[in-house]
Amino acid sequence: MSLALRPETPTDSGEIQRLITAAFQDAPHTSHTEQFIVNALRRAGVLSVSLVAEDDGVLVGHVALSPVSLSSGEAGWYGLGPIAVLPERQGQGIGARLMTAALAALRDLGASGCVLLGDPAFYQRFGFSPRPELVLPDVPAEYFQALSFTGHWPVARVAYHDAFNATA
Repeated sequence: MSLALRPETPTDSGEIQRLITAAFQDAPHTSHTEQFIVNALRRAGVLSVSLVAEDDGVLVGHVALSPVSLSSGEAGWYGLGPIAVLPERQGQGIGARLMTAALAALRDLGASGCVLLGDPAFYQRFGFSPRPELVLPDVPAEYFQALSFTGHWPVARVAYHDAFNATA
């Protein structure tokens, strides 16, 4: 395996869409719209970080990050997701490498923090935890997690970009 992580290029978009579709095909707790969300974020110009994992010329993983809005008005917070790894390549550490690179990219951007909706068992190893100060309405609180890069925790409701409502 010669896995390389790199920013997406314009020619990757179709392969990223196929990869995300495959990754979420049989996943629990999915809307099956994740590939549309990434395309909508890209079209809106708010796909702040988009990294791919490539193995011998084949895309095997992808992670997207985009700004989120906080009701407190504080800036510099991002939402991670979706993150996707081809089903046949899951469990090989690709997702973990993408997470580590994504968080490093946010730190390089000077981000204040990152939020995500996902499995606490996976994301807590990267420092994420549910925070009562940050609320994403209408989701179970234990699955909405955050990581502060500054140590400061805003008290706010979080809103993702409207691209997260994309269905096609």
